[in-house]
Amino acid sequence: MSNKYPPHIGKLPAGAGNSIADVPGVTVGHCTLNYGGIQTGVTVVRPHGGDLFREKIPAAAVTLNGFGKSVGLMQVEELGVLETPIALTNTFAVGAVATAQTRAAVADNPEIGRNLPSVNPLVFECNDGYLNDLQAFSVEEQHYLHALQNASDVVVQGAVGAGRGMSCFELKGGIGSASRKVVIGTAEYTVGALVLANFGKLADLIIAGEPLGRTLKGMQKKNAEPEKGSIIMLIATDAPLDARQLRRLAARTGAGLARTGSVYGHGSGDIALAFSTAQTVPHLPDTASPAMQFNCLHDNLLDPLFHAVADSTEQAILNALFTSEAVKGRDGNQRRTLNELLAELATMEHA
Repeated sequence: MSNKYPPHIGKLPAGAGNSIADVPGVTVGHCTLNYGGIQTGVTVVRPHGGDLFREKIPAAAVTLNGFGKSVGLMQVEELGVLETPIALTNTFAVGAVATAQTRAAVADNPEIGRNLPSVNPLVFECNDGYLNDLQAFSVEEQHYLHALQNASDVVVQGAVGAGRGMSCFELKGGIGSASRKVVIGTAEYTVGALVLANFGKLADLIIAGEPLGRTLKGMQKKNAEPEKGSIIMLIATDAPLDARQLRRLAARTGAGLARTGSVYGHGSGDIALAFSTAQTVPHLPDTASPAMQFNCLHDNLLDPLFHAVADSTEQAILNALFTSEAVKGRDGNQRRTLNELLAELATMEHA
C-alpha cells in the first residue's frame, strides 16, 4: 500500500481543486454546529449563482437503498429539474431546512404559492445521532441561510457542515468531494462529486483496492456495531445531458461506493443525485417560441462520464475519511479518524 494518502483513484485527471466546485458555477457552503453534544450542521450545494426557481437545471436521482427521509425527490423524478439549491443535514433537521429553503425562494419570488406555483425544496439527510443529540433539534433556518450565503468554490471537507457528526466505516466520516476531467470528441468536460459519508463497517473498508479494514478492525477496542448509516452522493457536470441521461450517471455512483466496501446495508439510506449545469430550463415558456432547444450528448459517448462518476465518488468517500478530525459528542461518544489508525498501523509494522 502506498504511503501517500489519500491515493488518487483511477487514471483520469482531477480538476484544479479536486472538488465538485471544479464544475463551473457550482459552489458549496457550510454551517457547522460544534458544542458539547451538538455536533451537526448544514451543507448547501448551489448549482449556479442565479435564481434556480426561475432558471432551473436538469437533474435526476437514484435510490440504491431507501432507508432515508429526504424531501423533494418525488418532484425531481417527475419533472427532471432542480429549482432550489441542494441541502444536506441531519435526519431531524429536514423540516427546518425545507422551510428555510422555501422562505428563501419566496423572498426572491414573492408570488410563489400565489400567482406562481409552489417551490420544491430539496433536502437530503443522514443520521448523525451517535455523535449528535438529534433530540435537541438544534438546526434552525438561520443555519441554512448561513451555509447558502457563504457558498464558495473552495470546498472545505471533513467534519464540517452536515458532515460534522457523521460516521463512516465506524470512524469519523463527513463531507468529501472530488472531480475528474474527461475528453469526449474535441470537448473537455468535468464531473464533480460531493458525498455526505455516514455508512459502513470497518472490517469492510477497502482503500484503492486494498482490504485494509480487515487489519484495522483488530485495532478497534469496541464491540461490533450494526450497519445503520447512510450516504448522499451528489454529482455535477458541465456536460450537456438531459434528466434521463443524468439518472444513468447517478446510478454509477454505486460503482464507486461499492469499491470502498459498502454493501448498502439494511439500515443505510444510499441516495444519489446528478445534475448538469450546461443549460438552464426557464420557469416560464417563451410564448413567441414555445419549443425549447436542448442539446444532449449521444448516449454512445457517455462511458467516459460513467468512469468519472465512479472514480470521483470513490475518491470523495476516501477524502471524507482522510480529511475528517476526531470528534467527541453526545454522552461522550467519539469517533477516531482513519489517519490515526493508519499511523498506529505504520508504527506497529516498523516496530
